[in-house]
Amino acid sequence: MQLVVRDANQGPFLTKVLNYAKAEQKLSQAQLEQVKSKAVLMSLKFADKFYNKYKMHLLEQAAHDIIGVASLGLAELSDHDLDKALALLVSPEGIVKPFQKGWSMLSQVSQQVSNRKSLYGEVEEQLLQDIASPPDIEEWQGVQVYQQALRESRRRQAISVVKQTYFYHTQLDPFEHFNLEDMLAEVVLYRLCTKGGKVKQDLKQRLRDIELAEEWFDVTFLKTHTEQVLSLLPAGFSEVVTVELGDNFYTALVRTLQFAKGYKKLLAENASPERRDAYEHKQGMLNPLLGWPQYIEM
Repeated sequence: MQLVVRDANQGPFLTKVLNYAKAEQKLSQAQLEQVKSKAVLMSLKFADKFYNKYKMHLLEQAAHDIIGVASLGLAELSDHDLDKALALLVSPEGIVKPFQKGWSMLSQVSQQVSNRKSLYGEVEEQLLQDIASPPDIEEWQGVQVYQQALRESRRRQAISVVKQTYFYHTQLDPFEHFNLEDMLAEVVLYRLCTKGGKVKQDLKQRLRDIELAEEWFDVTFLKTHTEQVLSLLPAGFSEVVTVELGDNFYTALVRTLQFAKGYKKLLAENASPERRDAYEHKQGMLNPLLGWPQYIEM
């Protein structure tokens, strides 16, 4: 089993720690062998559970998985401090605790798809492959891959929370692509137009009877209103949603309100559905304005 596979600055964190310990003479040969023997034993168990321990290439794959996952957990437990990491490796639990930590981190950010099961149970297959540490890749990107998966996991959670908090129908459609920026825009404008109502697919019908106040068209007002909306989310989720907002979020809301003003005028004129559809297309509704919901008018 190869623990040292690349340049010290490019390999997995486990390799970096061992290279550091060797260079600084902080790890005896006996301690190094103990770390290696535990890693080999874990690789055998991992291959036996998920692969085939009697096939060499699968046993090697298991070793790469162990190194990658343990490196992730070791970096997290030590806060990337080499001396703290070394102390963990030479402790009685050795590499086991970092691996368990890394596996737990991956399981928490893995996306579970109902009609597709992962070979690794609670851990997503592609995620583990990206975390693993085969010696033929130029640089181990395990921490960066995890951080990206963590951001995506939080985004998925935030989508669910936004749906539960603001929408009348709370069930997520697995076939619908949700964008947090678009979802929040719809929430902001719907609650503005209905004085805090739960979002339903009825804004087009209700717009006829909604008075669009002049103050709504002010960016400062919309920012304050959006902050009030976000304050209703559970702790931590408003930050996740805010990160997803583009630089033009508020100006796009103003543009949507201007569009709604024109649409309301057409409703007052009893314009035909075809004329209203043509107006939507002309105003860019093939690529919807922020806040204007995408649904068929019934």
